[in-house]
Amino acid sequence: MTVAKPGIDFPGVGAGLVILRDDGKVLLCRRLKAPEAGCWNIVGGKVDPMEPAAEAARREAEEETGLRISGAIEPLCTTEQIIQADGQHWVSLIYLATEFSGEPQLTEPDKLSELGWFDPDSPPAPLSEFAATAFAALKAR
Repeated sequence: MTVAKPGIDFPGVGAGLVILRDDGKVLLCRRLKAPEAGCWNIVGGKVDPMEPAAEAARREAEEETGLRISGAIEPLCTTEQIIQADGQHWVSLIYLATEFSGEPQLTEPDKLSELGWFDPDSPPAPLSEFAATAFAALKAR
């Protein structure tokens, strides 16, 4: 029996987190796997069953970076990405965090190749569609 995979066999639900430093820079990670392998993206991942999306965003951020996300996280935007090249379809709720502690570490080297702080007005390339949507929402605030 094959297990259906979110994002591939049916639209997946994801959660992302824009981690914003006091100097206005945002933490991005470079993805190793689809969707959008090789692109710089905000941290995040799939929402598990019965897990609130905001908690999924916090969990994924902490797992991927080793940071401790403290305080409230606030909704930033929602995005739907149909990524033809990867055969994937995701609906993602994206949140914003400004309170965190620790230094980002590459804790999932099987998923991510690099981490870095970037100015959202001059992000690295290639930039994922998820991050581009988040940056547009951040700028519109």
